[in-house]
Amino acid sequence: MTRMTGAGPGAGTFAILRSFPRSVQLLVVNQYGVNTGFYMLVPFLSMHLTGNLGLSLAVTGVVLGVRTLSQQGMFLLGGTASDRLGPRRVIIAGCALRCVGFAVFGLGTSVPVLLIASILSGLAGALFNPAVRSYIAVAEPDRRAEAFAVFNVFAQAGALSGPLIGSALLAVDFRTVAVAAAAIFAALTLAQLRYLPAHEVEPSETSVLRGWGSVLADRQFVLFTLAMLGMFALQSQVYLVYPVLARRITPWQGAVAILFLSTTVFSLLLQVRITRWLQDRADRGTAIAGGLALMSGAFVVLLPVLWMGPGGDAWHVILALIPLVISALVLEAGIMAAQPFVMELIPAYGDSRNSGTLFGMFYLVSGVVAAGGNALIGYGVELANGWPGVCVCIVLGAGSAVAVWLLQRRRLLADPTGAIA
Repeated sequence: MTRMTGAGPGAGTFAILRSFPRSVQLLVVNQYGVNTGFYMLVPFLSMHLTGNLGLSLAVTGVVLGVRTLSQQGMFLLGGTASDRLGPRRVIIAGCALRCVGFAVFGLGTSVPVLLIASILSGLAGALFNPAVRSYIAVAEPDRRAEAFAVFNVFAQAGALSGPLIGSALLAVDFRTVAVAAAAIFAALTLAQLRYLPAHEVEPSETSVLRGWGSVLADRQFVLFTLAMLGMFALQSQVYLVYPVLARRITPWQGAVAILFLSTTVFSLLLQVRITRWLQDRADRGTAIAGGLALMSGAFVVLLPVLWMGPGGDAWHVILALIPLVISALVLEAGIMAAQPFVMELIPAYGDSRNSGTLFGMFYLVSGVVAAGGNALIGYGVELANGWPGVCVCIVLGAGSAVAVWLLQRRRLLADPTGAIA
């Protein structure tokens, strides 16, 4: 285990943030802006496409799917570009592209133009997501887990404020939402151009394909990535399984809002405390395996909800929501326990010269697995009363926890300094 450095053990999130270099502070605040701008627009995009523009659900699904595919399918290219061009350039390019993409969403009305907006918006995320994480990993190598914990707090804060701002601006019209979101990304682009220092990048002695091959040939990294399949699949279920079950229990729309609000506030209050507590008391493998076990256990807590029928009276809603909210909080606790240490270990399988490629490969696999996992789990939730899908979640989380524990036992996990332990 590694003792915390920097801010004292009782320091709050902002005090810890101030203890990091200015570049890390900028990228943490940048992530708040990224998520604010993203969640201002994306949750309302399908309503705009079907309602304002009159597109069919099939065409709307294609437009939304192209954005997701553009992002998930290009993560590896974004990470590789970060290694070869420097993360600063790639971060700036990503934010600039998303500014353009979101503006086009607001102005475009034809399907070809909307598809271009989707491609630009997705490619933007594929560029800056691995590049930002690579930059932080290199800029703060001794406090990666703590840096990523604070990073997650600001990301969650943006995910909370974005829909609130977006819904308020939607009272004007969707174009106002899109232009405001684009303006946020324009401001982020200018701030990084002005204040984000460049990282020196050593010229690569290998081709891009050979660099990818070397990452895939790293047995420890591949095993670690495969061991995390459960986390990939389960961390997005707060947007799939939980809203579906909430709507089965009650027609009250506020039930889903309560779920999102409770998990977000829970993360804002406890993410840094959980990370600091675990870093002082447990090794990385134990923290990650424990977090995955919690994620699996969250769906065990969810089982009683499956047998609750729909109802409209207040007591029924309260009794049904209690286990649903508790389960969502347990899932969030597992994510908070595991994710910062996962982010800490990814670049430890290489060095600063290929950290972007490592993050890109990891996110590429996570995107593919999350898409496939959502399809399988969604199908299972539609069967019977939903227990097949929930059981798949339990098995995936438990399987990943056991896999990480075995890697720990066999000394196949990297340590935060980059050596394989």
